[in-house]
Amino acid sequence: MTDKSPENNTNKHEAHSKYRPDIDGLRAVAIISVVSFHAFPNFITGGFIGVDIFFVISGYLISSIIFGELNQNKFSFLDFYIRRIKRIFPALLAMMTTCFIAGWLILLPNEYKQLGKHIATGAGFVSNFAFWQESGYFDSTAETKPLLHLWSLGIEEQFYLIWPIILWITWQKKINYWIIATIITLASFLLNIIKINFDQVAAFYSPQTRFWELMIGSIVAYVQIHNSHIIANIKNKQPSASFCSVNPLDSITSSSNPRNHISSLLGIILIGIGFGLIHKESNFPGWYALLPSLGAALLIAAGQEALVNRFVLSNRVLIWFGLISYPLYLWHWPLLSFARIIKSENPNTETICLAVATAVCLAWLTYTLIEKPIRFGRYSRQKAIALALSMCAVGSIGFYTYNQGGFELRFPKTVQDLNQYQYNFHDEYREFTCFLEPEQDYTAFQDCGVTRDKNKKTILIWGDSHAAHLYPGYKEIYGNSFNLIQRTAAICPPILNTDFPKRKSCKDINSKNIELIRAENPDRVVLSALWYDYDWTQVKKTISALKDSGIKNIDLIGQDPCWTDDLPKLLYKYFKNDTMHQIPRRMKFGVDGKCLKLDPLMKEFSAQQQVNYISPTDIMCNDEGCITRLGDTIESLTGWDSGHFTSVGSVYLVSQFSQFNYLTGW
Repeated sequence: MTDKSPENNTNKHEAHSKYRPDIDGLRAVAIISVVSFHAFPNFITGGFIGVDIFFVISGYLISSIIFGELNQNKFSFLDFYIRRIKRIFPALLAMMTTCFIAGWLILLPNEYKQLGKHIATGAGFVSNFAFWQESGYFDSTAETKPLLHLWSLGIEEQFYLIWPIILWITWQKKINYWIIATIITLASFLLNIIKINFDQVAAFYSPQTRFWELMIGSIVAYVQIHNSHIIANIKNKQPSASFCSVNPLDSITSSSNPRNHISSLLGIILIGIGFGLIHKESNFPGWYALLPSLGAALLIAAGQEALVNRFVLSNRVLIWFGLISYPLYLWHWPLLSFARIIKSENPNTETICLAVATAVCLAWLTYTLIEKPIRFGRYSRQKAIALALSMCAVGSIGFYTYNQGGFELRFPKTVQDLNQYQYNFHDEYREFTCFLEPEQDYTAFQDCGVTRDKNKKTILIWGDSHAAHLYPGYKEIYGNSFNLIQRTAAICPPILNTDFPKRKSCKDINSKNIELIRAENPDRVVLSALWYDYDWTQVKKTISALKDSGIKNIDLIGQDPCWTDDLPKLLYKYFKNDTMHQIPRRMKFGVDGKCLKLDPLMKEFSAQQQVNYISPTDIMCNDEGCITRLGDTIESLTGWDSGHFTSVGSVYLVSQFSQFNYLTGW
């Protein structure tokens, strides 16, 4: 290796390969699809696969640089990482610093604490691991995490740390590249296929299940670099000097080969199929990720003179978007996320378009005023040192913010109380394991036995977490007079013979529940769920099965009132904007209309099905708004997130069932 200073060699690392405008065009396709998906998820349902295209491009470009320098005996780890720092750190520092300042002005302490954590993990390029650990059914929504998009940057940087070392060892020990590349690519891809079936979150965020996409780019780079050396050596009548053996695939990179036009067409077709076929409910990455990955690889391998590359990807507009793709990726998501946080609901079209336009402007300014001056020119090592120290400082500030709980003292005592409010739904929603977490299957119900007093009638509660949050109320109001059986599972509505992508075990859970009902013959079955999230009319299949099983008393609990954000956050925003700085007992602000609209439809449906209907909307809401608290302390809040009741709220709700002549006449 050499240790030559890069100060006078700023662009020499690119000397081995001609600039590819079509790759900037491919970057543009990737970033436009990602931004479009994040702004309008229903416009390009598979737009998020643009990240997978980025992975392939990154693997190709980084490997091209390393291959070229190794073959010239000029590779230096120091120079390599100096270039990476100058390429990645400037825009990232600008974006994270801006988010930190905006968070100070906008975010509640818990939100700001979380942002501090994400800044720290982003600065350490381990965001993918942080979000992997945070993922869960009751985790804060993705839309309110301004730095969520840094997970992909973490995976790329982890690849940059490992892959250069492996290539250098391969070169030093004269190991055949194809052996190493095949082992890593197949192992990573197979692990992705295995994990997707039982831990989709791990498959999405784990570097081990994503490296194969970057490796595909590396394989294309090897084929092209190695082929160029063969051609050069033939012209010079010299033997090949490449450190790896020749492979027949080299022939695909010849610019005069007609197969390149076919390759480019097939590549763009595969990506197009991915955009249309893949959606956020797909088992992704898994096999689906082959579509964007192979599509990007085919386009890159086709060369810049291929049809699609020359006449589409080399378009000046796409090239411009490709040049600003990295800062645009960094800026667009925080702007959309902060817009969502400020409005406490999905922003309207005008706000989204303004956020995207602002992101484009910031990306261009970042590229022009920050990226280019720092990336090119003199004093490379000094710049890299300054950037590395700045990243350490920003990461440390983020960690300190997390450690300080988001600087709660920024707010008055009332807001501090809202921020400190904690609700342990695990203890309140279930006895033993009667409420199943998303990762549990129906076998966990085996630990939840059925104990019945023969002198009491039995009520069975069946549904998702919006059935589980009724349990504290039933236990308090009816627990002494009735036997209670709870069989609830997160993201699993009481709808028989139906698969639910978010809860693969739901069909089996519901099958076991109907078997239990037939065996125990409860006197009353209560059905409840977050109905608007499903095709709720299909509950008629369950009602029919219950009637066939001899269940005469069936209660259908209507859609619960819901909020556009967590109730404590909405109360803070109301408090902040209210001239009297009050926390209302009833509030219209933040009430989600889609939940209220469902109530009359479910009333009519229940009458048709001849089941008893109970309306939480009628109980909790009136013309003045929906009930937010039942007392003057923070413990009296009726809800703890956007739709689940606290135990206080649950007890109040169930206590009001009596107005429906509930359980009278038994």
